[in-house]
Amino acid sequence: MRESPLQNRESPLQNPKSPLQNREFGYKKGMVVAAHPLASDAGLAMLQKGGNAVDAAVATAFVISVVEPFSAGIGGGGFLLLREANSGDIRALDFRERSPLAATRDMYLDENGQVIPRASLDGHLAVGVPGTVAGLYEVHQKYGQLPWATVVAQAISWANDGFPVGEYFVYSAEQRREVLLKNPAARAIFTKDGEIHAVGDRLVQPDLGKTLQQIAANWQSFYTGEIAQAIADDMAKNGGLITLADLKAYQPIWREPVCGLVLELRVCSMPPPSSGGVHLLQILNIITAKPANDSETIQSWAWQDPKALHLLAGAMQIAYADRSLYLGDPDFVTVPVQEIISPIYGQQRRQEIDLGRARSQTEVKPVDEATLKRLQAGESENTTHLTVVDQDRNVVSLTFTVNGNFGAGVVTPGTGILLNNEMDDFAIAPLVPNLFGLVGDDANAIAPKKTPLSSMTPTIVTKPQEGDRFFMAVGSPGGSTIITTVLQLILNVAVYDQDANGAVSAPRIHHQWLPDKLWIETGTDGGEFDSGTLAALENLGYSLDLRDTWGNANLIIQTKDGFLDGAADPRREGAARGF
Repeated sequence: MRESPLQNRESPLQNPKSPLQNREFGYKKGMVVAAHPLASDAGLAMLQKGGNAVDAAVATAFVISVVEPFSAGIGGGGFLLLREANSGDIRALDFRERSPLAATRDMYLDENGQVIPRASLDGHLAVGVPGTVAGLYEVHQKYGQLPWATVVAQAISWANDGFPVGEYFVYSAEQRREVLLKNPAARAIFTKDGEIHAVGDRLVQPDLGKTLQQIAANWQSFYTGEIAQAIADDMAKNGGLITLADLKAYQPIWREPVCGLVLELRVCSMPPPSSGGVHLLQILNIITAKPANDSETIQSWAWQDPKALHLLAGAMQIAYADRSLYLGDPDFVTVPVQEIISPIYGQQRRQEIDLGRARSQTEVKPVDEATLKRLQAGESENTTHLTVVDQDRNVVSLTFTVNGNFGAGVVTPGTGILLNNEMDDFAIAPLVPNLFGLVGDDANAIAPKKTPLSSMTPTIVTKPQEGDRFFMAVGSPGGSTIITTVLQLILNVAVYDQDANGAVSAPRIHHQWLPDKLWIETGTDGGEFDSGTLAALENLGYSLDLRDTWGNANLIIQTKDGFLDGAADPRREGAARGF
């Protein structure tokens, strides 16, 4: 076994376990929080074998690929943030899906320049070149301690032996029933003679088990071997664009994380081609700025005070308007990252927010009436996030995805690999919304070998005034709501002093500029916004959109005395595991 650059150091004392099922508190040796208990168990097993946070994260991600294929998997891609305990350095890995070499800017438009309905969402043409396997191998070969085959083994077992499907699996499959039934390989796996599996049915995936065994023996088989050939052949037969050349050319990219100092914290997150880190920091800068004519900041009010929520919503509007124009793949366009995350820019934009009234989308950024009529916000609880902290305080915050529920609804025959529909994350036409209601322009236009813009926001927070010690790691799925979910979890902990379970359970708001609605979450385990608060927001001029729960966040906090406090979102089926 090779020596890992992640070195050991003393760990904190143990504290009693919390009785909450989705929460663990006080473990000294490590913690894993993921969207499925079997995935969290797999990560914990790696830590107990002597592996580090990277080993645990990779094992967790592979098991997610088996037990939550509707959200993420080896047919997709993602982003990872890593904190090295020995140096305190934070690194960002981009293993996001990329457009094929044959992709063109107008590939989803008809002869009249109109968007072809669902062409970027369903079927082979919607698929981007997957990056998950390459990304997981890249981080493991640099930082892992256990053998590669060891971290893949648990996923192989669950694929071959099967696992009982849960309520959210069934719900997600029902949402995509029509598309899954159109693809023979997907139909064979995810239905029983055309009927969606029932809760508790055992889902066995022998083809996926065989594929994972090949990956365990040689990860490159996905990009240059038998697996790659199967993907390319199926694409050629069904109008897809991905070829062997696309797969062979895929490389994950190490990037510099975006970091900023705010609330006496160092907040680091994913840089472009994710919009997550940039706009997370932008919003934090706006809500903590003190404009010349007003000394009030987010810290001026109690939790869920209408003025605090109004300030949050106003900052969200500004950030999502900027996102539509400036964000894209930095390998293709110049993204003004430092300008957007500058505290000075945050203070300038804070001046625009009138605490006495809400602003409409045309005040924040003018758009034409035709564009407003086209906008219908999509919402998906796809994507997944996992968080790992080991005994030495190496930290992994990892978000990965197949984009929409069950991706493109395409399984490569004989492999069990469910493929993504990530091409929809490009701006398929200027100011035409994607699945999540997000719009974009030239910066996020389709081009060969380009990475589509994302909202994924894996984040690591440290405390500079305490030796830059690890304080918090957090992330979430949820499409356009990812950024604002991560934002509110950070505020719940750092400003409102909530523990992990309280922070992740609390109800959330969301505003993404277009459509001009303030989303209000209802039906959470953490309570609801009271009627007086909602009335106050309406009086400020907001059009409220009361929605069922969204997101599936998780986080791990390290307390000042060294205890680990982790929680999975009670909105779904996740679990925290510690020892």
